[in-house]
Amino acid sequence: MKRNLWCMYAIALLQGMVFYGPIATLYRQARGVSIVQITLIESISLALCILLEVPWGILADRLGYKRTMVTCCFLYFLSKLVFWQATGFGGFLLDWIMLSVVIAGLSGVDTSILYLSCGGQDSQRIFGLYNSLQTAGLLLAALTFSLVIGDNYPLAGGLTALSYGAAALCSLGLTEVKGPARFSLKLTLALLRQTLANRQLLLLLLSGALLIEAHQTITTFLNQLQYARCGLPEWAIGVLYIAATVLGMAGIWSANFTGKTGTAGAAFLLFGGGALACAVLALTDTALPSICAILTLRLCGSLFQPFQTELQNRQVTTEHRATALSVHAMIMDTVGVGTNLAFGALAEVNLAHAFWFGGGICLTGLVLFFIWYQSCSRA
Repeated sequence: MKRNLWCMYAIALLQGMVFYGPIATLYRQARGVSIVQITLIESISLALCILLEVPWGILADRLGYKRTMVTCCFLYFLSKLVFWQATGFGGFLLDWIMLSVVIAGLSGVDTSILYLSCGGQDSQRIFGLYNSLQTAGLLLAALTFSLVIGDNYPLAGGLTALSYGAAALCSLGLTEVKGPARFSLKLTLALLRQTLANRQLLLLLLSGALLIEAHQTITTFLNQLQYARCGLPEWAIGVLYIAATVLGMAGIWSANFTGKTGTAGAAFLLFGGGALACAVLALTDTALPSICAILTLRLCGSLFQPFQTELQNRQVTTEHRATALSVHAMIMDTVGVGTNLAFGALAEVNLAHAFWFGGGICLTGLVLFFIWYQSCSRA
């Protein structure tokens, strides 16, 4: 099973190497897609991901996790070839449709392979390393773009496709961790009902989704607006992008962090740190506090994600692990749809309002997490 871990680590690193990452929006614009079309495509993609989550989980449990992983990795490779050659709205819509299928297919399968390959032992550290290697790949790609690729957009797209092709080949080295399971629609609906009726689990999923979405939206999209609001030049924004990417590797220390602080302490620091960072962003338009706040939020999110993944996997008792985790992802993605719309609408009116909203959902997540934690302690 150690070979599985090494294969998954290699896949994470290679799929992190998105060489066009620093100019993803400019790349699409240069190929004839407007900003409005880009946001429309992303909305379609997210909705498709939600619709495909549970069907893919069922299929993964029927096919086995290796076959699902191999299929998704090769489809991921094909999507990058499509992206490389895409022009106009139709070409990029096709790329995102393929990407939605892949994301829904990998959801729960990659972490299930990791969890079962280590027998549930030391899994939080393994999740952290897996996430950190994805970030390391992104960092290597960003440095390569800055030093070598420059404005050669076709080269950036081609190298990304090549990296994803190598990741697909690595997936062939996996060994199966779970045989195909018989499944039925009745069993699927029962699993969905059990999840929705499990108040403790819903509290955990909702709390995690709120912090993850605040982290994702602010450190990926709203941060650039805040930097511009502070008057930072483009070169400084580029340096901060690299710094935030490096902090994304902090997940490798998530297990050590939560081991020292305990579950309750970790939640208080991570949710509380996120809320405090959002409040600082809402109250200032100067550079240094804004930079510190955004990097703090990035650190909190990076430490939290392996912690959340570990807690979720502990809740799964059925043999249909991929389906259960897909149901979890569907619930969390639905929260993401709502928070994304709220962030966008508030930022359109006033950027500070969006940051106050981010702080509010972090605090709400903290309350929900402690209600979950207390209920588990009494059980």
